[in-house]
Amino acid sequence: MSHSVGEVARFAGVTVRTLHHYDEIGLLSPGGRSHAGHRRYDDADLDRLQQILFYRELGFPLDEVAALLDDPNADPQAHLRRQHELLTARITRLREMAAAVERAMEARKMGIDLTPEEKFEVFGDFDPDQYQEEVEERWGGTDAYAESRRRSASYTKEDWLRIQRESDEITRRFVALMEAGAAADSGEAMDVAEEHRRWISRNHYECTYEIHTCLGEMYVADERFTHNIDKAKPGLAVYERQAILANAARRA
Repeated sequence: MSHSVGEVARFAGVTVRTLHHYDEIGLLSPGGRSHAGHRRYDDADLDRLQQILFYRELGFPLDEVAALLDDPNADPQAHLRRQHELLTARITRLREMAAAVERAMEARKMGIDLTPEEKFEVFGDFDPDQYQEEVEERWGGTDAYAESRRRSASYTKEDWLRIQRESDEITRRFVALMEAGAAADSGEAMDVAEEHRRWISRNHYECTYEIHTCLGEMYVADERFTHNIDKAKPGLAVYERQAILANAARRA
């Protein structure tokens, strides 16, 4: 059975003009002609067209497609293997792209839909997306995490800047107390620790004293937190932990 150019165009989802072009460049010449001289495509032509369209979908230029299909050393099985390899690579790439889009979507949900310049302005050299997967794995099922996501989703750049200014002020007060020689369990240091707890509750999630002490312990147990906090002053992470624990004990 043979088919007209219009039928093949409809089967394959291409235009008649495309089939004419393939014929003109020798990529797909129909196996027969009607009495009136019209193109007629047989099953072998359709198989070749399928191969052409597959390689075109993968981005191969027409001259490379012709070279692949006309390779005298290639057999149908070789084409299938090549197609499988290419499809596998394409699927892997698409999955990577999908994962990147998902991360972008998650960042947007978390209220971190900022340009690189804005993100640096707000967070400095700390990348809030860097540990997102770990945060979700460790706390994704908690009420605090859900509440933080809900609040953050509505924050603008100005909100993040305000939050960061408040955080910087708390850090400044802790450093000033350290430099003045105040003990971490002094009333002044515990007052700053309490303000830190309230800052978290205002901006992120309801931070109980139990949660706050867990955070304090993490500041010294996780070297990434210690490194980031100690940028303001060496030993600050330990000082904050002691103040947080003392404040929690005071409120018990």
